Amino acid sequence: MMHSTRTDPHPPPPDGGRDRRGTAARHALLPLRIFLGVTFVYAGLDKLTDSAFLQETGPGSIGDTMRAVRDSSAVPALVNLALENPVGFGSALAAGEVAVGVGTLLGLFARAAALGGALISLSLWLTVSWASDPYYYGNDLVYLMAWIPLVLAGAPAPSADAALRARRRQRARDHR
Repeated sequence: MMHSTRTDPHPPPPDGGRDRRGTAARHALLPLRIFLGVTFVYAGLDKLTDSAFLQETGPGSIGDTMRAVRDSSAVPALVNLALENPVGFGSALAAGEVAVGVGTLLGLFARAAALGGALISLSLWLTVSWASDPYYYGNDLVYLMAWIPLVLAGAPAPSADAALRARRRQRARDHR
C-alpha cells in the first residue's frame, strides 16, 4: 500500500492553530445565540408587560388565543392543559422565555437553556402555529430547528459555561 504525504499550504500558526478559521469556528454559533437570546427575552418581557395578554379572556389574551387554536392544534390536550389556568400558563411561558433568553445570551447552562427554548418552540408549534398553511409560514417550527444546534453544541466561547470550564481546569491543574 502506498501513502502519499500531503503538505498543508497553510501550516498552523505558531499560536497553536488559533487562526482566523479556528476563531470563526469557535464563534460560529454566537450570531444564533444572540438572535435567539434577544428574541426570547423580548418575547417574554412583551408578554409580561402586555396587560391584555395575561388575561383569561378578552382581545389579545392568552385564554382567547388558546381557545382559538384548540380545534386546529396537533395536540389539543396541551391546549386544554393551558386552559385550566391560562394566566398561570401565560406567566410561566413568559418567564420561561426570559430565562431561556438570558441563559442563551450569557451562555450559562447553555444546553439546558437551548433545550428549554426548543421545548417552548415545540409546544407552540404543536398548538398555536400547527395550522399554518403552508407549514413554513409558522415561525415556531423554524425556532425549534434553530435551537437544535445549541442543544447539541452548547455555547463554546464566549460564554459563562466556557469561563466556568476554564476555571475548573485551572483549579484541577493547581491541585496537582
